[in-house]
Parts: sequence; structure tokens; C-alpha cells
Amino acid sequence: MTFTIDRPEIRNAINNEVTAGLEELVEGAQHPSVRMVIITASGKQAFCSGGDLSVFHALRTEQQSYRMLKRMSDVLYSIKTLPVPVVAVVNGAAVGGGCEIATACDYRLVWDHAKCGFIQGTLAITSGWGGGTYLLETLQHDQALKMLSEAKVYPANELKDFGWATIIVQEDQDIKAFFERMKTIHPDVHRAYKEMAIRKWQKTDLQERVEQEVRRCAVLWERDAHHEAVDRFLNKTKKRNPSS
Repeated sequence: MTFTIDRPEIRNAINNEVTAGLEELVEGAQHPSVRMVIITASGKQAFCSGGDLSVFHALRTEQQSYRMLKRMSDVLYSIKTLPVPVVAVVNGAAVGGGCEIATACDYRLVWDHAKCGFIQGTLAITSGWGGGTYLLETLQHDQALKMLSEAKVYPANELKDFGWATIIVQEDQDIKAFFERMKTIHPDVHRAYKEMAIRKWQKTDLQERVEQEVRRCAVLWERDAHHEAVDRFLNKTKKRNPSS
């Protein structure tokens, strides 16, 4: 089952409609005939640029932002704990919330031109959809903390060195070969190993740790520093694209 974020004109940013689509994906992926789930996006420029600031910047208070963050974090937790392998095909830049979506997946197939990073710190907030918690599950502690704290993007080869990228994709054949190898193993085996991972996450209270991440981000969201940083970003974007 493949889910494609299809907003290339706005770098595949997440709005309420995309969130609703991901919720439908979670429901459909429960069917026993589904062997794996793929999340990707339209075009070659961006996998996902995170939350659509033209929509979410209207959220000013802790309570308003919490509702949005909680909804998206719930759907990402559901994606992470699907009973089948979840693969992100990162077709372009994945920044902010886009990096969180990819990190929630079990595998990340990253095109060689893609640059990815947790840039939320440049907007005076933390990750807020669970991505920081998932990154600390995925990478070694110091590397995960470095990636979060530096708030910058990294090229594909560095992401592979970190252990974030599963493979670097240089041509479509690389993606095909990955899935062909996956298909040689009976789907019951994939499901059994995913069950092991889910048991570990349940035992270590992963969902509660994500909830604390969401609440902390909501507190920072309300502060003037965040809104001022977003205003500066939007003003720069408007100057670069005066016709938009």
C-alpha cells in the first residue's frame, strides 16, 4: 500500500487534508492482505517540508497548537506501530515535520540529491510530532542529539553515515531491488519481527514519551520567539517569491 503526498507546488507540506489522508492510510493498512506500506511524495524536489506554515501559523496558543500536534503525533505513532514494515521513499528534501514522518518509518530509501534535517530549532521550537523521540530510538544517542540540536539539513551521504538513511538511491532500480529482496521473505516473518519491535516500544512507554514531546513543543509554540521566527521566515519567502 502506497501513500503519496501530492502537494508539489508547496513542497509537499502537511495540511489538515494530508493528515486526514494519513489517518485513512492507517485504517486501510490494517487489512491482512497488506504486506508493507510505502510513504513517498510527488515530484523530485521535496519529500515533505513539514507543516504548512500558511495554515499552522494561525495557531497562536499552546492549546491550539497542541490539538494539531497531538493529532499528527497520534497518526505517526499509528504508522510506526503498523504490523507491517513501513518504508519512506524520500524523493527529495525532508525537513522539519517531513523528517519526523520519515523517521517514524522502519526504513528510509533516500535519493542521492535529497537533503534532510530537523530544522525546527531555527523556528524556536522542538520536533512536535514524535520525531525527536523516534530519532533517539533510531540513532546512537550522541548522533541523534547532534542532529536535533544542530537544526540543519544534511546531504544523503551523511545521512547514510549517521544510520538514518537505509540506502542511498541513485536510480529507480535501487528501489526496485530493495523491495524485491523484501518480497523474498514470507510476510509472516516480517510481521513477527515487527511485533518484536512493537513489544519493545510498548515496554519502554514510547507513546507516553511522544506525548511529553508534543506537550513541550506546544509550550514553546506559544512563545513570542517562535512566532517572530516564523514571521521572519515567511517574510524572507515572500521576498524570494514576490508573485506568491
